[in-house]
Amino acid sequence: MKIVGVTACPTGIAHTYMSAEKLEKTAQAQGDQAKFETQGAKVENILSQKEVDEADVIILAIDKDIDMGRFAGRKIKRVSTAAAIKDAEKIIDEAKNGVGLTTVSANRETQGDGGKKAGIYNHFMNGVNMMLPFVIAGGIIIAMSFAFGINASNPESADYNVLAAALSQIGGDVAFAMMVPALGAGIAMSMAGKAGFAPGLVAGLIASTGGSGFLGGMVGGLLAGYVTNIFANKINVNKTFAAMYQLIVVPLISILIIGLLMVFCIDKPIAWVLDALTGWLNGLGNTSGLVFGLLIGVMMAADMGGPINKSISTFSIGLMSAGVNAPIAACMAAGMTPPLGIALATVLFKKKFTKEERTSGQSCWILGASYITEGAIPFAVSDPIRIIPSLMLGSATAAGISMAAGVTSMAPHGGIWVMLIPNVISSLPMYALALVAGTVVTALAIGFLKKPVVEEEPTEIVVNQLNEEVEV
Repeated sequence: MKIVGVTACPTGIAHTYMSAEKLEKTAQAQGDQAKFETQGAKVENILSQKEVDEADVIILAIDKDIDMGRFAGRKIKRVSTAAAIKDAEKIIDEAKNGVGLTTVSANRETQGDGGKKAGIYNHFMNGVNMMLPFVIAGGIIIAMSFAFGINASNPESADYNVLAAALSQIGGDVAFAMMVPALGAGIAMSMAGKAGFAPGLVAGLIASTGGSGFLGGMVGGLLAGYVTNIFANKINVNKTFAAMYQLIVVPLISILIIGLLMVFCIDKPIAWVLDALTGWLNGLGNTSGLVFGLLIGVMMAADMGGPINKSISTFSIGLMSAGVNAPIAACMAAGMTPPLGIALATVLFKKKFTKEERTSGQSCWILGASYITEGAIPFAVSDPIRIIPSLMLGSATAAGISMAAGVTSMAPHGGIWVMLIPNVISSLPMYALALVAGTVVTALAIGFLKKPVVEEEPTEIVVNQLNEEVEV
């Protein structure tokens, strides 16, 4: 059989490529031809229309909306990237046997057995996907400015440096300031299509400048998407006036309504909540910080890049805009620990891993150091009952120590590489201790819980042994 498909996760990093690789290898092991287009950081292995038309089975492992035009009139199997990584064989078998297929119409996906509409989580993740480039790039550029001195971007400081000021302007005044508007625009576009871009952007900008921050951007983006979807997609207009209606009336009414709602109903109450939350987080003592850090660690390792992980990391990123930088430091430590702990475990406890797993463990050193938690997924999938609790224990250790020590990070991403930039991580020795402790705890927990593996002897050796017995 010819199997084709698309894989795409909201952030376009690990899940996109891991699900494609798992589906392709599983299909090829069954004797099928397979090709999967990956819509990650960039679109690769692109499917032609001919390949789609000639396919016997189409599988879409996606966590966000994609262009469905190529699949019009075809039956597809739609699953999440996490499901594809976890149970590719079952998904392929169901697709071959017509289980849980959905028919794609010329305009949008129609509901069949197993068809699912995008939910709030998908809309939020689309917003996060649009927000992340501003957050990551802006945050790291801000961190680079601190290499010249913590106050080097301030013209009134004796340490003033013109390059530091430029970096601060690019990263903080511009890129980082676009975080919440991009979030609102992404959520609204996920709900209403392109028409949602402008109202969502306006909602996010009002939230950003008005004080309600990322919470206001999330609420505003949802309202902008809902309102715009009604006017842009639910109201039928005579074809003569359709172009003018979409160009002028839809954005005018949508922006006006969402703008008034944000100014008079949403921004101020949420700003009050955010201020209260910020004050509470800034006032955390060592004990409270430890408890909050333990919670962050458990959530970060629970699904390694899934909904729980992304919820706490997005929450922590949003707090950065309010000047609370301790939770993101704890998140980064907790996110680095799972792959690093697994990499260490494959070295310390070789008999508990297959040769293939030990080889894969080598890549976990780089993935963990780069804050790519998803590197731990293949190991967790192969033995979830023992691996996942071990990862949660190690991540809780790292995040707990980080929060209890009051460590802060001026960069939202970058792993150990941003630790090399002066003034980015406060209390660097304690942060290094947290990371090492979490990694060691993870490795020891895996070594204690995981059972030794018995690798099968190669077929040739078994055949030779049989021949020798026959000769005897």
